[in-house]
Amino acid sequence: MLTRRQFLKAGLAGGAALALGGAWFAASRSDDEVDALFAAISAAALAGALPTDAASRTTAIAGNVVGMRRAVAGLSAAAQDELDQLFGLLCFAPSRLLLAGIRHPWREVSAGEAARFLESWRDSRFALLQSAYAALHDIALGAWYGDAGHWAAIGYGGPPAIR
Repeated sequence: MLTRRQFLKAGLAGGAALALGGAWFAASRSDDEVDALFAAISAAALAGALPTDAASRTTAIAGNVVGMRRAVAGLSAAAQDELDQLFGLLCFAPSRLLLAGIRHPWREVSAGEAARFLESWRDSRFALLQSAYAALHDIALGAWYGDAGHWAAIGYGGPPAIR
């Protein structure tokens, strides 16, 4: 039988563990880690559209990271909060491993690993993971094709002129 003292000690220990876990979770989501997440997603989602030479590819991915930040900033506050929670989960090592199967930080993830992660979420039986995939995919592609410099590749001549 559990005594009152043991119960209180267990409760305090559990509360301390939750507080430490929450602090670790909050500290794990830095802007640099989110940018690395965006870069990995861009490399995977835009694989066929990116330049082939390494320097141009790196520059294009960095530009898309900026575009993704701009795209997220243009969303409603509620959507930004939901995405911030998603980014927090994907940047927090234990949940990144559990949800995405990614063992190391995003800056070390190859385009192939990121593509496998995205495909697993796209094909998931859970609607929540499918919608998270759609959000990540749409933000990456929206940022890329929102840049007028990429319109010619898809045959888009730009918005019609207003007279």
